[in-house]
Amino acid sequence: MGKLNVAILRYLTSEDFRSLTAIEMGMKNHELVPGSLVASIANLPQGGIYKRLLNLTKHRLSVYERGKRYDGYRLTNTGYDYLALRALASRNVVSSFGNQIGTGKESDIFLVADQDGKEMVLKIHRLGRTSFRKIKEKRDYHKHRNSASWIYLSRLAAVKEFAFMQALHDRGFPVPKPYDFNRHCVVMEVIKGFPLCQVHYVKDVPALYEEIMDLLINLANHGLIHSDFNEFNLILNDEDHITLIDFPQMVSTSHPNAEWYFDRDVSCVREFFRKRFNYESELYPTFQEISREDTLDLTTSASGYAKDVQEILNEALEMMKEEVQESENDEDVETNTEEDSIKHTPSKTENLFERYLNDSLENLKENNFLPPENVEINTEEDSIKHTPSKTGNLLERYLNDSLGTLKENKFLPPENDELLSELNLEKINISEGNKYCSENDIEKHAELEKGEQAELQKNEHIETENQPEMVLKLKKTKTFSTRSVSTIPPEEVKARLRQQMKKKQDKMVKGRINVKGDASAILRRRKENKVNIKQTMDFFEW
Repeated sequence: MGKLNVAILRYLTSEDFRSLTAIEMGMKNHELVPGSLVASIANLPQGGIYKRLLNLTKHRLSVYERGKRYDGYRLTNTGYDYLALRALASRNVVSSFGNQIGTGKESDIFLVADQDGKEMVLKIHRLGRTSFRKIKEKRDYHKHRNSASWIYLSRLAAVKEFAFMQALHDRGFPVPKPYDFNRHCVVMEVIKGFPLCQVHYVKDVPALYEEIMDLLINLANHGLIHSDFNEFNLILNDEDHITLIDFPQMVSTSHPNAEWYFDRDVSCVREFFRKRFNYESELYPTFQEISREDTLDLTTSASGYAKDVQEILNEALEMMKEEVQESENDEDVETNTEEDSIKHTPSKTENLFERYLNDSLENLKENNFLPPENVEINTEEDSIKHTPSKTGNLLERYLNDSLGTLKENKFLPPENDELLSELNLEKINISEGNKYCSENDIEKHAELEKGEQAELQKNEHIETENQPEMVLKLKKTKTFSTRSVSTIPPEEVKARLRQQMKKKQDKMVKGRINVKGDASAILRRRKENKVNIKQTMDFFEW
């Protein structure tokens, strides 16, 4: 985020602030605001606007960036701080700026003073730091939006805090008195004291514990839960009284997680007193003890508050739950009977698969791919005549395997075992898995393979005796290497490598270019136009 240096504030003119305001207004619809749009919003001459923008970028109040589609200006956190400080100064709320007295995960605290020299505290919200970026999970600032800028979210946090502080102070709660706010800055009263985390000795520890727990219960009775009630947000003054600070994360007692937030606040206080002061009390508040006295969550529109009347909504929900339970009980009786019937009845897809497989088996039998049923084969000649071909075996195995997988995956009902009995097939466990095949086929295949191997060995032996040289040549020709040879010539490989190295170098050079303003963008376009003109002229010369 950087440090806030307000020394330049006195040297900026009204035109500079008009330019900053124009960038802020343009960022409502643009991530990067073009210079021409800034000039039209600020109602300044286009020639003079670039001089103002150059001065603002020089002091880091705005940044010029190159986007994917267009170039433009973006407001920085310092520029947003300057706009808020100028507005507060014009209202005579702040006239002098002091030192930084505190910092947190989402804010910076400064001392300021008015024209009379009265000291005040200026809290500047800094959402988007690395320590606190999960805003969408922790807070509901986004609401219906998918994304939003950190500057806008900081402004929402400041508005929420000022509303909570104003409402609590009006009802007598021990909180700082709020004076004014603008954008992401809140001006409040200075509290004389120390954070409770820095205190190591207290005169009356039980009295302090009781005061803190009473404050927690009183907040809940008014419809609010602090959600960050710990020693860092409690300031102890010289009289050992507590003042509560930091309010943007407050939620309503009707929030879905309200009980969890309340119990967490109570446990934080108890744990601190046990560790720091060695004091542990058996008396502590619970969420069920809350008795609502006021609707501060409605007036401050706290997170989780349902704007409809809660009692009527709860009664309606209970009635709906009872009706739903009765209807579910009635439907359960009907669905159980329907599920039992569904389990035993095959679906349309199961019937289609079954028909397809049966038809394919019948076609194979008709075309003599499969052997006829109940045929006894004794002689080797008959076995050779009636043995199915390799294609027949493959098709039979494929169909049998498909039947098996369908049954295993429960696509077919158990009644379809009759298909297997008709085909005279049995289920045999093989090392590769469960497959369906007939015992006769297994014996036939074994005999055929033995016979074929014997005949092949005889033929090879005869051929090797008659033509030894030819066999050696054939064996040499059969050997081959399995290495993959690249078909790309080495010159082309070198050219591709050079091209990749050139691309990397070009990227490095582009990254070193410093963006200074619209002038660089205009020069870049002129260079691109010159290159295009040169290429067209070279083409016509040919």
